[in-house]
Amino acid sequence: MRYAEVGNYLTFVKGKIMSLGIRKIIVISLIGLIFLAGNILLVANWLAAKGVPEKANWLRENFLTGTAITVIIALLILLVNPVRGKLGIGHRCPVCDKRLLGNSNYCGDCGSKVA
Repeated sequence: MRYAEVGNYLTFVKGKIMSLGIRKIIVISLIGLIFLAGNILLVANWLAAKGVPEKANWLRENFLTGTAITVIIALLILLVNPVRGKLGIGHRCPVCDKRLLGNSNYCGDCGSKVA
């Protein structure tokens, strides 16, 4: 896959362009997760000293019933992005974000090629 260089955009992820800010957030979160994994016993002991497991157990017993879990799962299933059809409805230009109608290969405003 070719790399496109448009403004702050440079990297493709599964055919979509990822901005520099998103890449920075991903790198910072990975560094935080590595530090957290390295100090997992320290974090677990700190949480136990603060009483978090007891509070979590109380919340689970009182509020997390089977019905609540079923409703949460149903909402998560319903909130998934719908798959775009082949008609091109909802198709947007990756450069200028203009809505494109039909099965066009080029944007009418900026002239960029649309995948």
